[in-house]
Amino acid sequence: MGSLLPLASPDLLIVTIMLSIQGLSFSYPDGTRALDNITLAIAAGSSTGIVGANGAGKSTLVNHLNGYYLAQEGSISIGNTKICKKNIDHIHKLVGLLFQNPDDQLFTARVYDDIAFGPENLGLTPAEISTRVEETLRELNLWEMRNKPPSHLSQGEKRFAAFATLLVMKPEVIVMDEPTADLDPKNRRKLINLVNGLDRTKIIVSHDLDFINDTCQRVCIMNKGRIAANGPAKDILCNRELLESNNLELPLRLQRS
Repeated sequence: MGSLLPLASPDLLIVTIMLSIQGLSFSYPDGTRALDNITLAIAAGSSTGIVGANGAGKSTLVNHLNGYYLAQEGSISIGNTKICKKNIDHIHKLVGLLFQNPDDQLFTARVYDDIAFGPENLGLTPAEISTRVEETLRELNLWEMRNKPPSHLSQGEKRFAAFATLLVMKPEVIVMDEPTADLDPKNRRKLINLVNGLDRTKIIVSHDLDFINDTCQRVCIMNKGRIAANGPAKDILCNRELLESNNLELPLRLQRS
């Protein structure tokens, strides 16, 4: 169930796996079993949605992908790099995590300084940092806001500023936790266009199944810490019985069709 199918031609027999999860289990100190024997493979360059009701284990899973939590049982690899304590610095370069609340990602006095923080920690030269930051801010139409305190930004502007802190690092994998939370329709559409334009591996956790439908090639449903289903988005998201059995509903667009 965990392996992904080729995303291009059905004749393609070799898929480059960017993310490999094998037998991952995790329990919190109170004994809650949050993840139970998760096995999943995600192809390089693909976009995968992870969905499920509250408490299904989605956030616990993605917090393993950048080493915030380390595997208690099983293993996770990004490319050829195993996620473990000794590799954490390298994993942080490979994987960018967009938090659900952008205020958790923006912590300096200026937007510019927030975007520059990551590249500074990579040891880049001042000229390289300046170039990267300006390119990223202009790409997201945030250049004119570079000297503003993040607290003075709108919720949509904060979301894209938080996204800029990831893009400036040029990670190979971008993980997004509820990226459409609090976005108005205009900014939600802007985010869809941004996500679809990124040529890297994307993993999106969201209750917004219409957003998942617009941005993901494959969908993984989680339920009680396990993978309940994993397949092409077009098959998973139109299966009312499957969704409802996992406490989900059809995307609104499909409910109207």
